[in-house]
Amino acid sequence: FVGPNTGVNQPWVSFIIRVTLQAQREYPPDMQCKDKFLLQSTIVPPHTDVDDLPQDTFTKDSGKTLTECKLKVSYISPSTTQRSSESGATNGDRNGSETISTIQRLKEERDAAVKQTQQLQHELEMVKRRRNQSNSGLSLKLAALVGLIGLIIGFILKLTLASPT
Repeated sequence: FVGPNTGVNQPWVSFIIRVTLQAQREYPPDMQCKDKFLLQSTIVPPHTDVDDLPQDTFTKDSGKTLTECKLKVSYISPSTTQRSSESGATNGDRNGSETISTIQRLKEERDAAVKQTQQLQHELEMVKRRRNQSNSGLSLKLAALVGLIGLIIGFILKLTLASPT
């Protein structure tokens, strides 16, 4: 059993998939298993619902990029499982709470990184605006200086050419 067997995972959102294999009547003598689960993923339009996915979403010949990942099944003997569950019943609770706290910590770190990225992008835009404003001020000053020099040269030429010789 794989649950859920289909789903849409939005960016930056975690998604838990549970895989449960029915117990077999006889385990392989070497405890080696050739069973595998195939995970397929592809990019779909944003905010797509699972019910809205077309039937050919996971067909390879439709020209879409389809990523596949195979999960190998490994057996654990029942005696090992019983011993570990008896001796570590509280360990499971601790491991579960540790996992939850780790997930929460990672989500907080991710949110902080996203916030910092947005802040840096905002600062970059502000620096670009200031640079553009300072460049336009410099060219305005340069144009005024050239105009003033032109007026002075024109005035000097007028005085020298207008004087009687």
